[in-house]
Amino acid sequence: MHGKVILLIEDNPSDIALTERALQRNNITNTLVVAQDGQEALDYLFGEGAHAGRDPTSLPVLVLLDLKLPKIDGLEVLRRIRADPRTHRAPVVILTSSREEQDIAAGYDLGVNSYIRKPVDFLQFNETIRQLGLYWLVINEAP
Repeated sequence: MHGKVILLIEDNPSDIALTERALQRNNITNTLVVAQDGQEALDYLFGEGAHAGRDPTSLPVLVLLDLKLPKIDGLEVLRRIRADPRTHRAPVVILTSSREEQDIAAGYDLGVNSYIRKPVDFLQFNETIRQLGLYWLVINEAP
């Protein structure tokens, strides 16, 4: 499983199901780990809390990050990912419904690799996930 995990940090059950369905439809077979709040995501990444014992050097091949999260918001999760030498190179894509210019600017200021607004329509969302998978899992050379 090393290097094959996609970490989805998302609290909306409908968006989780939509993402799972879009990944399956596009034959993206990576293991999907879902964290439903910012703290759970950080625990997973750093091998703490409920994920104590998980090897934190085994990073996800891709992190899909929502911004509006319970406990710790997405921008703070991103800040902590980039601040830690163990995770600072992890590919992080903000996938959010936020259209706030300051969220886009803050995401890039904090080192996000890409910022994508979630399409409302399933077919558009499916196409977005297909392109994300093609780029991040096939075309892109990871560190």
